[in-house]
Amino acid sequence: MFSHVMIGTNDLDKAKTFYDQLLGTLEVRPARVDGHRIFYITKTGVFSVSKPINGEPATCANGGTIGFACNSPEQVDKWHEAGVAAGATSIEDPPGIRQGSGGKLYLAYLRDLDGNKICAMHRMPN
Repeated sequence: MFSHVMIGTNDLDKAKTFYDQLLGTLEVRPARVDGHRIFYITKTGVFSVSKPINGEPATCANGGTIGFACNSPEQVDKWHEAGVAAGATSIEDPPGIRQGSGGKLYLAYLRDLDGNKICAMHRMPN
């Protein structure tokens, strides 16, 4: 359904360092830099971080969340630990199982260096 997801940053170098560390826990290669943007390209999609092209400051989406798929609860925990170590803020409940209409999910939430809400998710067996 989606070709890519792009979020804004006010400091591309810091964002690259942060997301290289964070997404490395998901076995994603370091970003490719393209001028004012960085790209993480995988078989399942593209995640990009960009300085706004209109020259205005980047802001985070109120109510928006970007979710990253994980292979296990342990990978979610590594993602969360790497994010906190790289300067993210842990938000909501600690990493763990949440029961919802979609079944059991193992989730962790962070705010990145620019305030974007990001999530790691593993779907648990029913």
